[in-house]
This record gives sequence, structure tokens and C-alpha cells, in this order.
Amino acid sequence: MESLITTSGVMLIGLILLGLIIFMYFIPVGLWVTAFFSGVKVKLVRDLMGMRLRKVPPVHIVRPLITAHKAGISVDPPQLEAHFLAGGQVQKVVNALISADKANIDLNFERATAIDLAGRDVFEAVQVSVNPKVIETPPVSAVAKDGIQVRAIARVTVRANIERLVGGAGEETIIARVGEGIVSTIGSSATHKEVLENPDSISKVVLSKGLDSGTAFEILSIDIADVDVGENIGAKLQTDQADADLKIAQAKAEERRAAAVAREQEMIAAVQEQRAKVVAAEAEVPLAMAEAFRSGNMGIMDYYNMKNVEADTKMRRSISGDSPTDKK
Repeated sequence: MESLITTSGVMLIGLILLGLIIFMYFIPVGLWVTAFFSGVKVKLVRDLMGMRLRKVPPVHIVRPLITAHKAGISVDPPQLEAHFLAGGQVQKVVNALISADKANIDLNFERATAIDLAGRDVFEAVQVSVNPKVIETPPVSAVAKDGIQVRAIARVTVRANIERLVGGAGEETIIARVGEGIVSTIGSSATHKEVLENPDSISKVVLSKGLDSGTAFEILSIDIADVDVGENIGAKLQTDQADADLKIAQAKAEERRAAAVAREQEMIAAVQEQRAKVVAAEAEVPLAMAEAFRSGNMGIMDYYNMKNVEADTKMRRSISGDSPTDKK
């Protein structure tokens, strides 16, 4: 009997502890006490328990709510809860509102949550509005009109524009626009010496173009940090052009030489063809003579006379040095 009572008592104590744990989970009394003594009015059941049921950790709402109350910022728990459910960072929004209020920057809760939900760090944006940020561009190379390359590095001082943070372009656009302005300014300079003598002329021209339009920043200043002289691009291009012209001339000369060789080969072939015809004609002479003998058109004395003429002709050619073999 006593063991039964002991078992029942243990089970009762266990149920009480389980119920207490469940109660403390759904109703965080400790957090409610902290909020109460901080001056924040939060309903124990309606607010804290409702957050648990809506899958919202109460600490993520109550802690920022206490911070805002202590800083004199008026926000409602439903607003913070709605922003949390939308995927926002409640604590950063509250910190941004406090920083903006201390710096006299016009930033309300709706705009701060919109900036946060847009994927930007709203607290960092307020800090950049108070303390301007310096963006350094990579080395930008451009060629002046005299063909000398100039490399410049610029430091752009920007301040976040709260009104254009949603939908405004970021730092990459600022860097690209400043680089484009540097290239345009150096390219319009008559000589590279003008750029080296007055590097501030680059910043003045670039700054006057309003490069921060449509961006989330306001450009305060553009300072040229470094200017170096690069290669002589103009001379290099002229050298490359001369090499190209030389190769073209060599190709044309080779083409003319090949054409001349082809014409020479054609002439040799024509001469050889004519020689072949002469040899063929000479081969027909003995046949013609034999036919003349058979038909009686030529006698033996005629043949001897012809041989005497040939012998006399050969003798005269040998004396004059004019050999028919040489002519061939």
C-alpha cells in the first residue's frame, strides 16, 4: 500500500514538473518580468503565448522592444512580429532606428523595414549616412591623345542616401561609373603630362558628371590617390602597323615572284613544244627524200648537190662560231 502511494506521488510530481516546463515554454515568465521592470507593457498570455503559437521566438521581439523603449523609439510588438515573420532582422531595424534618431536622420519604421527586406543592411546604411565611406577603385588604365598610357587610382567618398536605398544601385555601379569618367577624362587630354601635372582635373570632371544618380549613395568627393605612366601605346601600335605592312609587302613580293616563275615555266614549256615540233619535222625529211627518189622527182646528183650545200653551210657556221646546237 505504501509503495503504491509512493509511486502515485512520484507520478504526480512528474506530471507537475512536466506541466510546469510546458507552461514556462509557452509562457516565458522570466522574459515577461524583464519586460515589466523595463517599462514595456507585454501581455503574458495574449502576446507571449501567442508568439509561441505563431512560431515566433518571444525573445526576438521582446529584447528589441525593450531596446527601442529605452531609446525613446515607439514601436509596437505586432509590427516587430510581422517584420520577423516576413524574414526581416528585427534587432538591426531597431538599432538603425535608434542610430538615425540620434543622428537626426529622417527614418521611420516602414522605410527601415523596407530597406531590411530589400536585402540591405539598414544599420550599416545609417552608419554610412553618419560616417561617410571611402571606396577605392582598382587601377584604371587610359590612353591620352599623345599615345601614352596613364594608370590612375581614385578614392570615392560616399554617403548612404536613405531615400534611394530601396532600388538604388550599389558600390559596383559607383566604381564602374568613376572608372568610365577617368577613362574619358584621360582620353580627352592632349598629352599625358597634363594629367600628371593636374590630377585633380580628373576628379573635378568626373565629379561634375553626377555619377551618383540612381544609386543608393551620394558622392561627396573623388580624390585621385595615385597616377602612373604606363606603356607608349601609340608607338607600340605604330610598330605593330609597320610589322603588318612589312608582312603584307613580303606577301605581295612573294606573289609576284611566284607569278614570274609560273610565266617562265610557261615559256620554257612553249619552247620545248616548238623544239618537239622541229624534231618531228626533221624526222619527216628522210622519208620525204626516199619518197622523192622512188617517184623520180629527185636524182642522185640532186642529192649530192644538197649535201654539198649542207657541208658548205656547216663550214661557214663553224668559221663564224654560230653553231645551231648552241642556238638550241
